[in-house]
Amino acid sequence: MRKGSVLARFLDHNGQARGRFRRSPFERRNARDTLHLGRTRLSNMKLIVTTLLGALALLSSSATAHTDWPQWRGADRENRSPDTGLLATWPEGGPKLVWRTTEAGLGYAGFAVVDGRLYTMGLRKSTEYLLCFDAKTGKELWATAAGDKYENGWGDGPRMTPTVDGELVYGLSGRGTLSCVRASNGKLVWQTSLVKDLGGKLQSWGYTEAPLIVGDLVICTPGGEKGALAGLDKTTGKVRWRSKDVTDEAQYASCILIEQGGRPQVVQLVMKRVFGVDPTDGKLLWSAPFEGRTAVIPTPIFHDDHVYVTAGYGVGSALFELGEDGRSAKSVYTNKVMKNHHGGVVRVGEHVYGHSDGPGWVCQDFKTGAEVWSDRSLGKGAVHFADGMLYCLDERTGEVVLAEASPKGWKVASRFTPSPLSEQRSKQGGIWTHPVVTGGHLFLRDQEYIYCYDVKG
Repeated sequence: MRKGSVLARFLDHNGQARGRFRRSPFERRNARDTLHLGRTRLSNMKLIVTTLLGALALLSSSATAHTDWPQWRGADRENRSPDTGLLATWPEGGPKLVWRTTEAGLGYAGFAVVDGRLYTMGLRKSTEYLLCFDAKTGKELWATAAGDKYENGWGDGPRMTPTVDGELVYGLSGRGTLSCVRASNGKLVWQTSLVKDLGGKLQSWGYTEAPLIVGDLVICTPGGEKGALAGLDKTTGKVRWRSKDVTDEAQYASCILIEQGGRPQVVQLVMKRVFGVDPTDGKLLWSAPFEGRTAVIPTPIFHDDHVYVTAGYGVGSALFELGEDGRSAKSVYTNKVMKNHHGGVVRVGEHVYGHSDGPGWVCQDFKTGAEVWSDRSLGKGAVHFADGMLYCLDERTGEVVLAEASPKGWKVASRFTPSPLSEQRSKQGGIWTHPVVTGGHLFLRDQEYIYCYDVKG
């Protein structure tokens, strides 16, 4: 977030609203109306107030503490851990194992870690569950049924990361059941089906999206003619809006929340385009062509007025510059330097790091798209960033490499392989849960196994 932006003026260092802006959007609106708007001007100011409330709500689901990891790719969805003072090298054999559990169930779901609790999802017998563990010990705290079993040749079970927003946790099953439960005890608050209730279509590898919280809304991507995106009341699940201007089918990417031209917007990637909508009503702000193949999966990246996207299956990457008012997008480049399948990429400074099908691990210049370096000494997999280092995971062997996040080249500091690995993983599947570093710990997963390592020392 840029200093002095609309959002920064109202958010504290944890990404939460300052002072009186911690109140609900309705309380803030009433207070502002009373203080600043005369009766005769109320009707003319409604749109301005609504826009301001949307800006105040942006990133309201950010971490409740500096080291928390409340959702997919972290508080700002940029996949960069806030941790500092981490080990620059690991002991022989890897960092110290703090705990390991075999109770995660099957699937590829990732981690949210908030207030000492780790949230994920897993398949147990014929039911998918939202799960909560003590992040310090690995002890299971609760499990809540969240949908029927999703079956797939590449691996059964859920494949998303829960989103934590205060006392509520949101999880999406492989078949598209969106559940809202209480963080304290897992009690179900509401459920809705992206297919049966919202008119979406189950894609070839199931629903993988992590729901996005914007103020009092939870935003998801059911896809379909009713609107690709849906804004639901986060406390009831009631539909507030659908993006009727965008009716593409859902893919596998998760939305991001950005600010451009002094206003918030939600950006999403689907098969044939990337686009931005107004989070208050779902209306289309801009759209740009991006031709995917088979599946588009990685989360978009926003930086310095630019939106970056990438996809595998030979597609490549593209960068678009948004107009100052946030209502247009101009192509900057499209190339095949970064062809990221589903391990994700991370921006560090002016460079993007991740695995590209073909050249291997790649450093790409964000603004020009040029390849800076590539290396094939580690197999394909997921990437994460913390304290100046890349945490790179080989999806076949499970090996984790600690490498410098530097445009000067691929420089490995340490490496290790978690043990034991799952024997229940599908032969067609891989170790696809992305690494997370938070609170001085590295969290990894291979199906029923969750591993917690001390990387602070």
